[in-house]
Amino acid sequence: MARSKSTALHSLVQTMKPAERRYFNVWASRNGSSEKKFILLFNGLSEQTEYDEEALLNSIPDISPTQISNLKAHLYQRVLQCMRQYSQSHSLEIQIREMIDHVQILFNRGLYDQCVQILKKARKKVGSIDNLELQLEILKWEKNILTQTVGAGNEQRVNRIVREVQQVNERINNVNKFTNLAARLNAIYYRIGFIRNQSDYNHIQRLFEKELPDFIEQELSLTEKLSLYQLLSGYYSFIQDFDSGLKYARKWLDLFDEHKEIRYSRTNDYLSAINTLMIAQYKMYSYDDFVETSRRLREIRHYPRHTMNENIRMRLYKYTYVHEFNRIFMLGDFGHGVSLIEKIEPLLEPFIRQLDNHSRIILFYKVACLYFGDQKYGNCIRWLNRIFTSENIDLREDIHSFARILSLISHYELGNTDVIDYYIRSTYRFLLRKKDLYSFQKYILSFLKKLDAHLSEEELMEAFNELRDQLVPLQHNPYERRAFMYFDIISWLESKSNNHKVGEIIHQKAMRRIARQRTMASENQTL
Repeated sequence: MARSKSTALHSLVQTMKPAERRYFNVWASRNGSSEKKFILLFNGLSEQTEYDEEALLNSIPDISPTQISNLKAHLYQRVLQCMRQYSQSHSLEIQIREMIDHVQILFNRGLYDQCVQILKKARKKVGSIDNLELQLEILKWEKNILTQTVGAGNEQRVNRIVREVQQVNERINNVNKFTNLAARLNAIYYRIGFIRNQSDYNHIQRLFEKELPDFIEQELSLTEKLSLYQLLSGYYSFIQDFDSGLKYARKWLDLFDEHKEIRYSRTNDYLSAINTLMIAQYKMYSYDDFVETSRRLREIRHYPRHTMNENIRMRLYKYTYVHEFNRIFMLGDFGHGVSLIEKIEPLLEPFIRQLDNHSRIILFYKVACLYFGDQKYGNCIRWLNRIFTSENIDLREDIHSFARILSLISHYELGNTDVIDYYIRSTYRFLLRKKDLYSFQKYILSFLKKLDAHLSEEELMEAFNELRDQLVPLQHNPYERRAFMYFDIISWLESKSNNHKVGEIIHQKAMRRIARQRTMASENQTL
Protein backbone atom coordinates (compact mmCIF):
# COMPACT_ATOMS: atom_id res chain seq x y z
CA MET A 1 0.00 0.00 0.00
CA ALA A 2 1.28 3.49 -0.85
CA ARG A 3 2.24 5.89 1.89
CA SER A 4 -0.93 7.94 1.34
CA LYS A 5 -3.01 4.80 1.83
CA SER A 6 -1.12 3.99 5.03
CA THR A 7 -1.92 7.45 6.34
CA ALA A 8 -5.54 7.08 5.22
CA LEU A 9 -5.91 3.79 7.12
CA HIS A 10 -4.38 5.28 10.28
CA SER A 11 -6.61 8.36 10.03
CA LEU A 12 -9.68 6.16 9.59
CA VAL A 13 -8.85 4.09 12.65
CA GLN A 14 -8.14 7.21 14.72
CA THR A 15 -11.62 8.61 13.99
CA MET A 16 -13.27 5.54 15.51
CA LYS A 17 -14.85 5.88 18.93
CA PRO A 18 -14.00 3.33 21.68
CA ALA A 19 -17.37 1.59 21.17
CA GLU A 20 -16.68 1.28 17.44
CA ARG A 21 -13.24 -0.18 18.07
CA ARG A 22 -14.68 -2.76 20.48
CA TYR A 23 -17.32 -3.63 17.90
CA PHE A 24 -14.66 -4.15 15.22
CA ASN A 25 -12.66 -6.52 17.45
CA VAL A 26 -15.75 -8.60 18.18
CA TRP A 27 -16.87 -8.49 14.53
CA ALA A 28 -13.46 -9.55 13.20
CA SER A 29 -13.00 -12.28 15.84
CA ARG A 30 -16.20 -13.99 14.73
CA ASN A 31 -14.56 -14.76 11.40
CA GLY A 32 -12.08 -17.14 13.00
CA SER A 33 -8.32 -17.40 13.49
CA SER A 34 -7.57 -16.08 10.00
CA GLU A 35 -8.53 -12.63 11.27
CA LYS A 36 -5.93 -12.60 14.08
CA LYS A 37 -3.39 -10.54 12.13
CA PHE A 38 -6.04 -8.02 11.10
CA ILE A 39 -6.97 -7.53 14.75
CA LEU A 40 -3.32 -7.18 15.81
CA LEU A 41 -2.71 -4.61 13.07
CA PHE A 42 -5.93 -2.75 13.92
CA ASN A 43 -5.07 -2.53 17.61
CA GLY A 44 -1.51 -1.47 16.81
CA LEU A 45 -2.81 1.39 14.65
CA SER A 46 -5.31 2.35 17.37
CA GLU A 47 -2.45 2.92 19.82
CA GLN A 48 -0.41 5.15 17.48
CA THR A 49 -1.23 8.86 17.60
CA GLU A 50 1.17 9.34 14.64
CA TYR A 51 1.66 6.66 11.99
CA ASP A 52 5.02 4.89 12.38
CA GLU A 53 5.34 1.69 10.32
CA GLU A 54 8.69 0.64 11.74
CA ALA A 55 7.41 0.87 15.32
CA LEU A 56 4.24 -0.91 14.24
CA LEU A 57 6.17 -3.89 12.83
CA ASN A 58 8.39 -4.08 15.92
CA SER A 59 5.32 -4.25 18.17
CA ILE A 60 3.68 -7.07 16.12
CA PRO A 61 6.22 -9.89 15.51
CA ASP A 62 3.49 -12.02 13.84
CA ILE A 63 3.41 -9.61 10.88
CA SER A 64 6.36 -9.56 8.50
CA PRO A 65 7.37 -6.54 6.40
CA THR A 66 6.34 -8.41 3.24
CA GLN A 67 2.82 -8.99 4.58
CA ILE A 68 1.96 -5.57 5.91
CA SER A 69 1.14 -3.91 2.59
CA ASN A 70 -1.60 -6.39 1.70
CA LEU A 71 -2.84 -6.55 5.29
CA LYS A 72 -3.30 -2.77 5.38
CA ALA A 73 -5.19 -2.78 2.09
CA HIS A 74 -7.55 -5.52 3.31
CA LEU A 75 -7.92 -3.98 6.76
CA TYR A 76 -9.01 -0.67 5.24
CA GLN A 77 -11.85 -2.44 3.45
CA ARG A 78 -12.76 -4.52 6.51
CA VAL A 79 -13.02 -1.43 8.73
CA LEU A 80 -15.35 0.28 6.24
CA GLN A 81 -17.50 -2.86 5.97
CA CYS A 82 -17.68 -3.13 9.74
CA MET A 83 -18.55 0.55 10.23
CA ARG A 84 -21.30 0.25 7.63
CA GLN A 85 -22.81 -2.60 9.62
CA TYR A 86 -22.28 -0.74 12.93
CA SER A 87 -24.06 2.37 11.60
CA GLN A 88 -26.90 0.46 9.97
CA SER A 89 -29.24 0.46 12.98
CA HIS A 90 -28.88 4.25 13.33
CA SER A 91 -29.05 5.28 9.66
CA LEU A 92 -32.21 4.92 7.62
CA GLU A 93 -30.26 5.67 4.45
CA ILE A 94 -27.87 2.76 5.03
CA GLN A 95 -30.85 0.50 5.82
CA ILE A 96 -32.61 1.51 2.62
CA ARG A 97 -29.48 1.00 0.50
CA GLU A 98 -29.13 -2.49 1.96
CA MET A 99 -32.77 -3.22 1.14
CA ILE A 100 -32.11 -2.14 -2.46
CA ASP A 101 -29.06 -4.45 -2.53
CA HIS A 102 -31.31 -7.29 -1.31
CA VAL A 103 -33.79 -6.52 -4.09
CA GLN A 104 -31.02 -6.92 -6.67
CA ILE A 105 -30.00 -10.28 -5.18
CA LEU A 106 -33.61 -11.52 -5.17
CA PHE A 107 -34.22 -10.19 -8.69
CA ASN A 108 -31.21 -12.10 -10.01
CA ARG A 109 -32.71 -15.25 -8.48
CA GLY A 110 -36.10 -14.65 -10.08
CA LEU A 111 -37.87 -14.05 -6.73
CA TYR A 112 -39.91 -11.11 -7.99
CA ASP A 113 -42.74 -11.20 -5.45
CA GLN A 114 -40.19 -10.96 -2.63
CA CYS A 115 -38.65 -7.96 -4.42
CA VAL A 116 -42.06 -6.25 -4.42
CA GLN A 117 -42.48 -6.74 -0.67
CA ILE A 118 -39.07 -5.32 0.15
CA LEU A 119 -39.61 -2.35 -2.18
CA LYS A 120 -42.89 -1.53 -0.38
CA LYS A 121 -41.03 -1.35 2.92
CA ALA A 122 -38.22 0.68 1.36
CA ARG A 123 -40.74 3.18 -0.10
CA LYS A 124 -42.25 3.72 3.35
CA LYS A 125 -38.86 4.30 4.95
CA VAL A 126 -37.54 6.65 2.27
CA GLY A 127 -40.66 8.79 2.45
CA SER A 128 -39.83 9.79 6.03
CA ILE A 129 -36.43 11.26 5.10
CA ASP A 130 -37.26 12.65 1.62
CA ASN A 131 -34.08 11.27 0.02
CA LEU A 132 -34.81 11.89 -3.65
CA GLU A 133 -31.93 9.81 -5.02
CA LEU A 134 -33.01 6.74 -3.06
CA GLN A 135 -36.63 7.31 -4.11
CA LEU A 136 -35.51 7.27 -7.74
CA GLU A 137 -33.50 4.08 -7.18
CA ILE A 138 -36.54 2.36 -5.66
CA LEU A 139 -38.73 3.49 -8.58
CA LYS A 140 -36.14 2.16 -11.03
CA TRP A 141 -36.42 -1.31 -9.47
CA GLU A 142 -40.22 -1.09 -9.45
CA LYS A 143 -40.08 -0.49 -13.21
CA ASN A 144 -37.66 -3.41 -13.67
CA ILE A 145 -40.08 -5.75 -11.90
CA LEU A 146 -43.25 -4.56 -13.68
CA THR A 147 -43.11 -7.05 -16.55
CA GLN A 148 -42.39 -9.91 -14.14
CA THR A 149 -45.36 -9.20 -11.85
CA VAL A 150 -48.22 -8.36 -14.25
CA GLY A 151 -51.61 -8.66 -12.57
CA ALA A 152 -54.77 -6.80 -11.65
CA GLY A 153 -54.32 -3.04 -11.61
CA ASN A 154 -51.12 -3.29 -13.66
CA GLU A 155 -51.90 -0.20 -15.76
CA GLN A 156 -52.54 1.87 -12.64
CA ARG A 157 -49.20 0.71 -11.21
CA VAL A 158 -47.41 1.74 -14.40
CA ASN A 159 -49.06 5.17 -14.45
CA ARG A 160 -48.24 5.74 -10.79
CA ILE A 161 -44.55 4.78 -11.24
CA VAL A 162 -44.15 6.90 -14.41
CA ARG A 163 -45.77 9.89 -12.69
CA GLU A 164 -43.59 9.55 -9.58
CA VAL A 165 -40.42 9.14 -11.65
CA GLN A 166 -41.20 12.39 -13.47
CA GLN A 167 -41.90 14.21 -10.19
CA VAL A 168 -38.76 12.93 -8.47
CA ASN A 169 -36.63 13.75 -11.52
CA GLU A 170 -37.99 17.31 -11.55
CA ARG A 171 -37.23 17.69 -7.86
CA ILE A 172 -33.72 16.27 -8.24
CA ASN A 173 -33.16 18.64 -11.16
CA ASN A 174 -34.21 21.60 -8.99
CA VAL A 175 -32.00 20.51 -6.11
CA ASN A 176 -29.03 20.12 -8.47
CA LYS A 177 -29.61 23.57 -9.93
CA PHE A 178 -29.92 25.14 -6.46
CA THR A 179 -26.80 23.41 -5.12
CA ASN A 180 -24.77 23.97 -8.31
CA LEU A 181 -25.52 27.70 -8.17
CA ALA A 182 -24.68 27.81 -4.45
CA ALA A 183 -21.35 26.08 -5.15
CA ARG A 184 -20.46 28.58 -7.89
CA LEU A 185 -21.33 31.57 -5.70
CA ASN A 186 -19.36 30.10 -2.79
CA ALA A 187 -16.30 29.65 -5.00
CA ILE A 188 -16.36 33.37 -5.86
CA TYR A 189 -17.03 34.34 -2.24
CA TYR A 190 -14.12 32.24 -0.99
CA ARG A 191 -11.88 34.16 -3.38
CA ILE A 192 -12.98 37.80 -2.97
CA GLY A 193 -15.26 37.90 0.09
CA PHE A 194 -18.21 40.30 0.00
CA ILE A 195 -18.82 42.12 -3.29
CA ARG A 196 -16.49 45.11 -3.71
CA ASN A 197 -18.09 47.25 -6.42
CA GLN A 198 -20.85 47.57 -9.00
CA SER A 199 -18.97 45.32 -11.40
CA ASP A 200 -18.93 42.50 -8.81
CA TYR A 201 -22.63 43.00 -8.14
CA ASN A 202 -23.54 42.92 -11.84
CA HIS A 203 -21.49 39.76 -12.38
CA ILE A 204 -23.11 37.95 -9.41
CA GLN A 205 -26.59 39.17 -10.33
CA ARG A 206 -26.28 37.94 -13.93
CA LEU A 207 -25.01 34.55 -12.78
CA PHE A 208 -27.79 34.25 -10.21
CA GLU A 209 -30.61 35.19 -12.59
CA LYS A 210 -29.27 32.96 -15.36
CA GLU A 211 -28.80 29.82 -13.23
CA LEU A 212 -31.77 30.05 -10.84
CA PRO A 213 -34.59 27.80 -12.14
CA ASP A 214 -38.24 28.83 -12.17
CA PHE A 215 -40.14 27.45 -9.20
CA ILE A 216 -43.27 27.84 -7.10
CA GLU A 217 -42.04 27.87 -3.52
CA GLN A 218 -45.21 26.39 -2.00
CA GLU A 219 -45.01 23.36 -4.31
CA LEU A 220 -41.38 22.48 -3.51
CA SER A 221 -40.57 19.35 -1.52
CA LEU A 222 -38.71 19.47 1.78
CA THR A 223 -35.36 18.67 0.17
CA GLU A 224 -35.88 21.34 -2.49
CA LYS A 225 -36.71 23.96 0.15
CA LEU A 226 -33.66 23.03 2.22
CA SER A 227 -31.44 23.57 -0.82
CA LEU A 228 -33.25 26.74 -1.94
CA TYR A 229 -33.12 28.53 1.44
CA GLN A 230 -29.45 27.62 1.86
CA LEU A 231 -28.76 29.14 -1.57
CA LEU A 232 -30.77 32.31 -0.94
CA SER A 233 -29.37 33.00 2.53
CA GLY A 234 -25.83 32.73 1.15
CA TYR A 235 -26.56 34.78 -1.96
CA TYR A 236 -28.12 37.73 -0.12
CA SER A 237 -25.34 37.76 2.45
CA PHE A 238 -22.77 37.76 -0.38
CA ILE A 239 -24.31 40.89 -1.95
CA GLN A 240 -24.62 42.48 1.52
CA ASP A 241 -28.43 42.39 1.65
CA PHE A 242 -28.29 41.16 5.22
CA ASP A 243 -32.03 41.66 5.90
CA SER A 244 -32.92 39.20 3.14
CA GLY A 245 -30.09 36.89 4.18
CA LEU A 246 -31.52 36.80 7.71
CA LYS A 247 -35.02 36.15 6.38
CA TYR A 248 -34.01 33.06 4.40
CA ALA A 249 -31.68 31.77 7.10
CA ARG A 250 -34.69 31.79 9.44
CA LYS A 251 -36.86 30.03 6.85
CA TRP A 252 -34.14 27.41 6.43
CA LEU A 253 -33.96 26.71 10.16
CA ASP A 254 -37.77 26.80 10.49
CA LEU A 255 -37.93 23.71 8.25
CA PHE A 256 -36.14 21.76 10.96
CA ASP A 257 -38.78 22.90 13.44
CA GLU A 258 -41.60 21.86 11.12
CA HIS A 259 -39.94 18.46 10.49
CA LYS A 260 -38.19 17.71 13.79
CA GLU A 261 -37.39 14.14 12.77
CA ILE A 262 -34.84 15.30 10.18
CA ARG A 263 -32.68 16.98 12.83
CA TYR A 264 -31.19 13.55 13.52
CA SER A 265 -31.11 12.17 9.99
CA ARG A 266 -29.73 15.48 8.62
CA THR A 267 -27.76 16.76 11.58
CA ASN A 268 -25.04 18.08 9.29
CA ASP A 269 -27.58 20.26 7.42
CA TYR A 270 -29.24 21.30 10.69
CA LEU A 271 -25.87 22.46 12.00
CA SER A 272 -25.29 24.45 8.79
CA ALA A 273 -28.68 26.15 9.15
CA ILE A 274 -27.97 27.16 12.76
CA ASN A 275 -24.54 28.48 11.80
CA THR A 276 -25.93 30.50 8.88
CA LEU A 277 -28.66 32.07 11.02
CA MET A 278 -26.16 33.00 13.73
CA ILE A 279 -23.87 34.64 11.15
CA ALA A 280 -26.85 36.64 9.84
CA GLN A 281 -27.86 37.68 13.36
CA TYR A 282 -24.27 38.70 14.06
CA LYS A 283 -24.15 40.84 10.91
CA MET A 284 -27.42 42.51 11.95
CA TYR A 285 -26.27 42.90 15.59
CA SER A 286 -29.37 41.01 16.79
CA TYR A 287 -27.74 40.10 20.09
CA ASP A 288 -30.70 38.58 21.97
CA ASP A 289 -31.76 36.49 18.95
CA PHE A 290 -28.13 35.44 18.49
CA VAL A 291 -27.92 34.22 22.10
CA GLU A 292 -31.24 32.38 21.74
CA THR A 293 -30.06 30.59 18.57
CA SER A 294 -26.76 29.66 20.24
CA ARG A 295 -28.74 27.46 22.65
CA ARG A 296 -29.68 25.26 19.71
CA LEU A 297 -25.99 24.88 18.92
CA ARG A 298 -25.30 23.70 22.47
CA GLU A 299 -28.24 21.26 22.37
CA ILE A 300 -26.56 19.29 19.57
CA ARG A 301 -23.81 18.26 21.99
CA HIS A 302 -26.39 16.07 23.74
CA TYR A 303 -27.62 14.32 20.61
CA PRO A 304 -27.44 10.50 20.56
CA ARG A 305 -23.91 9.20 20.10
CA HIS A 306 -24.61 7.62 16.75
CA THR A 307 -25.40 11.03 15.23
CA MET A 308 -22.19 12.63 16.52
CA ASN A 309 -19.71 11.54 13.86
CA GLU A 310 -16.28 13.13 13.56
CA ASN A 311 -17.40 15.61 10.91
CA ILE A 312 -20.28 16.94 13.03
CA ARG A 313 -18.17 16.98 16.18
CA MET A 314 -15.46 19.00 14.43
CA ARG A 315 -17.91 21.49 12.94
CA LEU A 316 -19.72 21.88 16.24
CA TYR A 317 -16.42 22.58 17.98
CA LYS A 318 -15.50 25.16 15.32
CA TYR A 319 -18.84 26.95 15.33
CA THR A 320 -18.96 27.06 19.13
CA TYR A 321 -15.68 28.96 19.33
CA VAL A 322 -16.25 31.19 16.31
CA HIS A 323 -19.66 32.29 17.55
CA GLU A 324 -18.37 32.87 21.05
CA PHE A 325 -15.83 35.22 19.46
CA ASN A 326 -18.67 36.85 17.50
CA ARG A 327 -20.68 37.33 20.71
CA ILE A 328 -17.65 39.00 22.28
CA PHE A 329 -17.32 41.31 19.25
CA MET A 330 -21.00 42.25 19.52
CA LEU A 331 -20.47 43.27 23.15
CA GLY A 332 -17.03 44.80 22.66
CA ASP A 333 -15.81 42.66 25.58
CA PHE A 334 -12.28 42.18 24.22
CA GLY A 335 -10.66 41.59 27.60
CA HIS A 336 -12.84 38.54 28.10
CA GLY A 337 -12.04 37.42 24.55
CA VAL A 338 -8.30 37.60 25.13
CA SER A 339 -8.67 35.71 28.42
CA LEU A 340 -10.57 33.00 26.57
CA ILE A 341 -7.89 32.77 23.86
CA GLU A 342 -5.09 32.50 26.42
CA LYS A 343 -7.04 29.85 28.32
CA ILE A 344 -7.66 27.62 25.29
CA GLU A 345 -4.44 28.35 23.36
CA PRO A 346 -2.83 24.96 24.24
CA LEU A 347 -5.87 23.28 22.64
CA LEU A 348 -6.10 25.77 19.81
CA GLU A 349 -3.12 24.67 17.72
CA PRO A 350 -4.24 21.03 17.25
CA PHE A 351 -7.70 22.40 16.43
CA ILE A 352 -6.30 24.85 13.86
CA ARG A 353 -4.45 22.03 12.07
CA GLN A 354 -7.76 20.24 11.51
CA LEU A 355 -9.53 23.29 10.07
CA ASP A 356 -10.01 23.86 6.36
CA ASN A 357 -8.02 26.74 4.86
CA HIS A 358 -10.97 29.15 4.75
CA SER A 359 -11.92 28.61 8.40
CA ARG A 360 -8.27 28.94 9.41
CA ILE A 361 -7.88 32.38 7.82
CA ILE A 362 -11.10 33.63 9.43
CA LEU A 363 -9.99 32.36 12.84
CA PHE A 364 -6.58 34.05 12.55
CA TYR A 365 -8.25 37.37 11.72
CA LYS A 366 -10.82 37.14 14.51
CA VAL A 367 -8.15 36.34 17.11
CA ALA A 368 -6.03 39.24 15.84
CA CYS A 369 -9.04 41.59 16.18
CA LEU A 370 -9.62 40.42 19.75
CA TYR A 371 -6.05 41.33 20.65
CA PHE A 372 -6.36 44.67 18.86
CA GLY A 373 -9.54 45.51 20.78
CA ASP A 374 -7.70 44.74 24.01
CA GLN A 375 -4.78 46.95 22.85
CA LYS A 376 -2.33 44.04 22.72
CA TYR A 377 -0.93 45.07 19.36
CA GLY A 378 2.11 42.79 19.34
CA ASN A 379 -0.12 39.71 19.66
CA CYS A 380 -2.44 41.18 17.04
CA ILE A 381 0.47 41.42 14.57
CA ARG A 382 1.59 37.87 15.44
CA TRP A 383 -1.79 36.42 14.41
CA LEU A 384 -2.05 38.63 11.34
CA ASN A 385 1.36 37.39 10.21
CA ARG A 386 -0.10 33.88 10.12
CA ILE A 387 -2.47 35.13 7.43
CA PHE A 388 0.34 36.77 5.45
CA THR A 389 2.50 33.64 5.53
CA SER A 390 -0.41 31.47 4.38
CA GLU A 391 0.04 29.88 0.98
CA ASN A 392 -3.62 30.60 0.22
CA ILE A 393 -3.19 34.23 -0.80
CA ASP A 394 -6.03 33.90 -3.34
CA LEU A 395 -8.43 32.70 -0.65
CA ARG A 396 -10.54 35.49 0.90
CA GLU A 397 -8.61 38.32 -0.68
CA ASP A 398 -10.74 40.75 1.34
CA ILE A 399 -9.42 39.42 4.65
CA HIS A 400 -5.85 39.56 3.32
CA SER A 401 -6.43 43.21 2.37
CA PHE A 402 -7.96 44.38 5.63
CA ALA A 403 -5.48 42.35 7.66
CA ARG A 404 -2.73 44.47 6.11
CA ILE A 405 -4.55 47.66 7.09
CA LEU A 406 -4.98 46.40 10.67
CA SER A 407 -1.32 45.41 10.80
CA LEU A 408 -0.26 48.91 9.72
CA ILE A 409 -2.37 50.52 12.45
CA SER A 410 -0.96 48.07 15.03
CA HIS A 411 2.60 49.01 14.02
CA TYR A 412 1.64 52.67 14.41
CA GLU A 413 0.26 52.00 17.89
CA LEU A 414 3.52 50.24 18.85
CA GLY A 415 5.53 53.22 17.59
CA ASN A 416 7.23 51.19 14.84
CA THR A 417 7.54 54.26 12.62
CA ASP A 418 10.71 52.92 10.99
CA VAL A 419 8.78 50.09 9.24
CA ILE A 420 5.50 51.86 8.50
CA ASP A 421 6.65 53.47 5.25
CA TYR A 422 7.85 50.09 3.92
CA TYR A 423 4.59 48.38 4.90
CA ILE A 424 2.52 51.17 3.35
CA ARG A 425 4.24 50.67 -0.01
CA SER A 426 3.89 46.88 0.29
CA THR A 427 0.19 47.15 1.20
CA TYR A 428 -0.44 49.62 -1.61
CA ARG A 429 1.09 47.24 -4.16
CA PHE A 430 -0.92 44.31 -2.76
CA LEU A 431 -4.22 46.21 -2.93
CA LEU A 432 -3.52 47.32 -6.49
CA ARG A 433 -2.69 43.77 -7.55
CA LYS A 434 -5.88 42.43 -5.95
CA LYS A 435 -7.97 45.32 -7.33
CA ASP A 436 -9.05 46.19 -3.79
CA LEU A 437 -7.89 49.81 -3.50
CA TYR A 438 -10.95 51.91 -2.70
CA SER A 439 -11.61 55.15 -0.83
CA PHE A 440 -11.48 53.48 2.60
CA GLN A 441 -8.03 52.03 2.01
CA LYS A 442 -6.72 55.18 0.28
CA TYR A 443 -7.75 57.45 3.15
CA ILE A 444 -6.09 55.23 5.77
CA LEU A 445 -2.87 54.75 3.81
CA SER A 446 -2.66 58.50 3.17
CA PHE A 447 -3.31 59.18 6.86
CA LEU A 448 -0.59 56.79 8.05
CA LYS A 449 1.88 58.05 5.47
CA LYS A 450 1.69 61.67 6.64
CA LEU A 451 1.94 60.84 10.34
CA ASP A 452 5.23 62.06 11.70
CA ALA A 453 6.79 61.72 15.10
CA HIS A 454 7.25 65.50 15.16
CA LEU A 455 3.53 66.26 14.91
CA SER A 456 2.22 68.21 17.86
CA GLU A 457 -0.64 66.79 19.94
CA GLU A 458 -2.99 69.33 18.37
CA GLU A 459 -1.90 68.42 14.84
CA LEU A 460 -2.24 64.73 15.63
CA MET A 461 -5.82 65.18 16.90
CA GLU A 462 -6.61 67.21 13.80
CA ALA A 463 -5.33 64.38 11.60
CA PHE A 464 -7.46 61.82 13.49
CA ASN A 465 -10.58 63.99 13.19
CA GLU A 466 -9.94 64.61 9.49
CA LEU A 467 -9.71 60.88 8.81
CA ARG A 468 -12.89 60.28 10.79
CA ASP A 469 -14.73 62.92 8.76
CA GLN A 470 -13.57 61.19 5.57
CA LEU A 471 -14.61 57.72 6.69
CA VAL A 472 -18.00 58.33 8.34
CA PRO A 473 -19.86 58.97 5.02
CA LEU A 474 -18.44 55.72 3.61
CA GLN A 475 -20.55 53.74 6.11
CA HIS A 476 -23.57 54.51 3.92
CA ASN A 477 -21.89 53.55 0.64
CA PRO A 478 -23.17 50.08 -0.39
CA TYR A 479 -19.68 48.91 -1.37
CA GLU A 480 -17.38 50.87 0.93
CA ARG A 481 -19.32 49.89 4.04
CA ARG A 482 -18.01 46.31 3.88
CA ALA A 483 -14.74 47.66 5.32
CA PHE A 484 -16.44 48.40 8.64
CA MET A 485 -17.48 44.76 9.01
CA TYR A 486 -13.82 43.77 9.21
CA PHE A 487 -12.57 46.47 11.56
CA ASP A 488 -14.40 49.23 13.45
CA ILE A 489 -11.91 51.96 12.63
CA ILE A 490 -14.39 54.72 13.52
CA SER A 491 -14.33 53.55 17.15
CA TRP A 492 -10.52 53.43 17.05
CA LEU A 493 -10.40 57.05 15.83
CA GLU A 494 -12.90 58.09 18.50
CA SER A 495 -10.76 56.38 21.14
CA LYS A 496 -7.77 58.45 20.03
CA SER A 497 -9.78 61.69 20.16
CA ASN A 498 -11.42 60.90 23.52
CA ASN A 499 -8.39 59.23 25.09
CA HIS A 500 -10.39 56.07 25.84
CA LYS A 501 -9.68 52.43 25.11
CA VAL A 502 -11.10 51.29 21.78
CA GLY A 503 -12.80 48.37 23.54
CA GLU A 504 -14.63 50.78 25.84
CA ILE A 505 -15.93 52.78 22.87
CA ILE A 506 -17.15 49.65 21.07
CA HIS A 507 -18.72 48.30 24.27
CA GLN A 508 -20.66 51.53 24.88
CA LYS A 509 -21.98 51.49 21.31
CA ALA A 510 -22.95 47.83 21.66
CA MET A 511 -24.92 48.45 24.85
CA ARG A 512 -26.81 51.32 23.22
CA ARG A 513 -27.55 49.20 20.15
CA ILE A 514 -28.82 46.26 22.24
CA ALA A 515 -30.98 48.60 24.35
CA ARG A 516 -32.56 50.04 21.19
CA GLN A 517 -33.31 46.58 19.83
CA ARG A 518 -34.91 45.49 23.09
CA THR A 519 -37.06 48.62 23.12
CA MET A 520 -38.19 47.99 19.54
CA ALA A 521 -38.93 44.33 20.33
CA SER A 522 -40.98 45.36 23.35
CA GLU A 523 -42.94 47.91 21.30
CA ASN A 524 -43.64 45.33 18.58
CA GLN A 525 -44.97 42.89 21.17
CA THR A 526 -47.25 45.61 22.54
CA LEU A 527 -48.62 46.30 19.05
